[in-house]
Amino acid sequence: MNKLEDMYQFKVGLTTQNRLVLAPLTISSSLPGGYVSSADIAFYRRRAGSAGMLITGSAYVCEDGQAFRGSFSAAEDDKIPGLRNLASAMKSKGNLAILQLYHGGRMVPPDLVVGDRPLAPSAVIAEHGQVLEPKAATRKEVEELLEAFLAAISRAIQAGFDGVELHGANTYLIQQFLSPHSNRRTDQWGGTEHNRRRFAKTLVKKAKVLIAAQADRPFLLGYRLSPEEIEEPGLSLFDSLQLLEQLIPLGLDYVHLSLAQAQQASLRNPQTTESVVEQISQKLAGRLPIIAVGGIQQTSQVDELLQIADFVAMGRQLLVDPDWLTKVTTDQEAMVSRGCQEADWEGLALPLAFATAMGSYLEG
Repeated sequence: MNKLEDMYQFKVGLTTQNRLVLAPLTISSSLPGGYVSSADIAFYRRRAGSAGMLITGSAYVCEDGQAFRGSFSAAEDDKIPGLRNLASAMKSKGNLAILQLYHGGRMVPPDLVVGDRPLAPSAVIAEHGQVLEPKAATRKEVEELLEAFLAAISRAIQAGFDGVELHGANTYLIQQFLSPHSNRRTDQWGGTEHNRRRFAKTLVKKAKVLIAAQADRPFLLGYRLSPEEIEEPGLSLFDSLQLLEQLIPLGLDYVHLSLAQAQQASLRNPQTTESVVEQISQKLAGRLPIIAVGGIQQTSQVDELLQIADFVAMGRQLLVDPDWLTKVTTDQEAMVSRGCQEADWEGLALPLAFATAMGSYLEG
């Protein structure tokens, strides 16, 4: 477990006290209009110190991008005070606090759609989820989407976060621009592989310029990536590696690999013996810090993953036991909780509606 306790210094100068990350969690407890609630703050304050870096659940960058009811917003300046309180609570025990930013694109559910249809790169309906056929964004709307992300990054800086994570995974908007399934455009924002990467590359490039101009302190820019898609045509591991090769020179600070199981093999090439994380780690060769996530609960998994990744992220485990890190690093692993009951919810600062809806998941 020694590596788990190792500090890590990013190139921008920020340091984590260990190699554990709180994965983004959707707890659906924000106020109407996307304002941060007292329940949000209590949840993250309880998990301050649970990991070296805490990443929020997704904050939407514009009103038409909200894909979860009860999530908080980074879309307007009046959200900054609440986000500032959230960042302060998250950082209260010396760990880094990262705001994850997203737009749902074609995955915005019907009850949250603004207007008639959700906005996406192309009018291609998703193959999963109860969603509508989207409207293809005009060139002007693509530029407005980029500006919405940049404005949200500016708000994160003002609110005191240590960085932002661009949610380019889980089939949301940024990934939709990358994917040959969801992006059938014929202009500069789609068609060829080069053009499909343009949105992500432009966003990262512009974000670095904005951060340099506005942040008076070191500030991280991370990227969450789904390495593959199961759709046909869909993103392959090769596509994702090509994207990362082009994002590294732009100054990206880390990549967060979104996987159901952190040690899983390729979905598109299952006969490969090496895990997806291992393949990406070999190709990147230490040039970009990697966060591995997905079903991690055991210290044996952590030890194995930290041989090929720089960080491990936990979601469910830190939901049910925010003191996991303290226990496993002080010879108290036998005391780790693998689930929780209703009597535990208050002590874990779990929002009531969320805990009620997720009861069986939390029980383990």
